[in-house]
Amino acid sequence: MEYLFEYLVFLAEVVTIVVAIVIVLSVIAGLSQRAAGEENEGGRLRLTKINDRVKGLRRAMEARLLPEETVKKKHKQEQKAEAQTQKEKQKLLKQEAKQKSSGDAEETSQEADEKRVFVLRFEGDIKASRLEQLRLEVDAVLTSATANDEVVVVLESPGGMVHSYGLAASQLLRIRSRDIPLTAVVDKVAASGGYMMAATANRILAAPFALVGSIGVVAQVPNVHRLLKKNDIDVEVLTAGKYKRTLTTFGENTDEGRQKFLEELEDVHALFREFVVEQRANLDIDTVATGEAWYGKRALDLGLVDELMTSDEYLLSLCEQAQVYEVRWVEYQKPIDRFMGKVNGLLESSSGLLDSWRAR
Repeated sequence: MEYLFEYLVFLAEVVTIVVAIVIVLSVIAGLSQRAAGEENEGGRLRLTKINDRVKGLRRAMEARLLPEETVKKKHKQEQKAEAQTQKEKQKLLKQEAKQKSSGDAEETSQEADEKRVFVLRFEGDIKASRLEQLRLEVDAVLTSATANDEVVVVLESPGGMVHSYGLAASQLLRIRSRDIPLTAVVDKVAASGGYMMAATANRILAAPFALVGSIGVVAQVPNVHRLLKKNDIDVEVLTAGKYKRTLTTFGENTDEGRQKFLEELEDVHALFREFVVEQRANLDIDTVATGEAWYGKRALDLGLVDELMTSDEYLLSLCEQAQVYEVRWVEYQKPIDRFMGKVNGLLESSSGLLDSWRAR
């Protein structure tokens, strides 16, 4: 038993030393990131070329399915074709430099540019929590994108707060205002505020069983006034302004207050309808603005979407004709926070293993 105790003490000392070393290294890494300018507004921009990802998958399959000599020959041909393409680009750039008039130079530059596609992904919750990241991603895209390019937004959101999703939709409208083609793709759900965002696009694509629509507004307010009254508890709700508080949780609600609240809901719904009609003028808004949602095929029949297609299918097709980049803002996390997250994960795993052992 004494040996076991000494071993546990030794183990605790080792763990303490390791933890101290990890903390020091994390702090040094954080300082290095700051010195290198990687930290910017609490995060960093990550740009992933989807063409390279697809090429890597294809080559991995070829390496297992084709003879080695065939694979080598094919790779050499690809490298030769890429070198030729690069050579042609350089030639076009030289021709552009020789242009005498600035107008001719701008025209040549526009023709020489290869189409690029910038992919944004928005996973929404009730508060549209990724709104800040979306804002920064749109900022980044607008520094480089032109009317020859395209922006694809892969949306997944059941909707949420009106003001949050209204602002998220406004971020996408910034792309449209620059005459940059915008495509929204829905794989699972884009309802209510999610559809408000999707409606800003020039085209909406949806998977066959994606849930789309829900052009409606809902609100609910719990009221415990009768429970409080039953227990002789009074709650005073004081307001200045006739409709400062229409419905309350603790006070007694009136018919007048309910009516005013309903009027406000109807007004928000009217604004929602108007917004969708502005973006998609061909919609029969009276048919689709009932608060209902429809799956892909039905949504296509109603004009809520333009084509049935998954994001994977669409992005793969784009890789054949353009350079496709996924743009994502990654929130910066302090080294100590990352370390504590890992420690918490280990503690939870250890706790689970211990509980499992005790249950035996």
